[in-house]
Amino acid sequence: MNYILEAAIYTELAIVCGFLIDLAVGDPRWLVHPVVIMGKCISFLEKHLRKVFPETPAGELAAGRVMAWIMVLGTLAVTLVLSYACFRIHIILFFVVQTIMCWQAVAVRDLKVESMDVYKYLEPDLDIEKARKQVSRIVGRDTDCLDATGVTKAVIETIAENFSDGVVCPLFYMMIGGGPLAMTYKAVNTMDSMVGYKNDRYLYFGRCGAHMDDVLGYIPSRLAALLWIAAAFMTGNDWRNSYRIWKRDHMKSPSPNSAQTEAACAGSLGVELLGPAYYFGVLHDKQPIGDPTRPVVPSDIKTTITMMYMASFLACGLGLLVRMLIMMPGIL
Repeated sequence: MNYILEAAIYTELAIVCGFLIDLAVGDPRWLVHPVVIMGKCISFLEKHLRKVFPETPAGELAAGRVMAWIMVLGTLAVTLVLSYACFRIHIILFFVVQTIMCWQAVAVRDLKVESMDVYKYLEPDLDIEKARKQVSRIVGRDTDCLDATGVTKAVIETIAENFSDGVVCPLFYMMIGGGPLAMTYKAVNTMDSMVGYKNDRYLYFGRCGAHMDDVLGYIPSRLAALLWIAAAFMTGNDWRNSYRIWKRDHMKSPSPNSAQTEAACAGSLGVELLGPAYYFGVLHDKQPIGDPTRPVVPSDIKTTITMMYMASFLACGLGLLVRMLIMMPGIL
């Protein structure tokens, strides 16, 4: 068996193990997550690059491009070198390192845990202040004035959007290039979450990172929507309406990717999501997605989590199947 095929087989096993570990334990708080390290690197680069480049639109654009490419090429180089070194030492060490990367790249369990931490303050007894505080941990919008319906919608939207960003996108790149490519995607997505805002500070500096995230997420976000529709069918939800709303509303967002799964989710639940929201005290008049055929209720959070889990299994299973079919001629 040649080295490339051997590495590919162990990468396949690492993807399975990493995915299962995430389902079992999520991201333990005692473990330093790679995203935290990436975030510190982004903050360091921003601080120093802003000093080097002029405070003009052109200067901030250039600084943002330098930061973005340093993060992308740096993450890819570090993870590839680490993987290669481990492979040369022993294949089991390579497998362990790949498993850790794959585990840290996806976030299925944590998405459920964080969402249910909000749900417990909505049902059975409403504690709106604690619900607002808890939901502020997982959303970027202002939460101080949200009512129970607003909090519930925020949680559902977060599950749907992060299913794409936090599950399908890293899995998509994991299937292509193992842990290193998945980690590289996480670096881009972290940049977008930190500097990809259209405000005075990041309008120019964060543009390159945001554009990279749009490009890398374009195909997997659409696959994520189709997986959500399939999950709606398999869990007994309204998959036909999910497909209809996705086709109609998938571009009702400033981002070309974020509304893909949100539209599929809204349709599967038969509710309306998004709409106007405050971010850092500024009202953003987002278009609503879905139809208001019924009010959003807290139990919709559990239904959304069920569909998210089913869609995650489908994403991992189908991705692994495609990898196996590609590898089969080499194995035989």
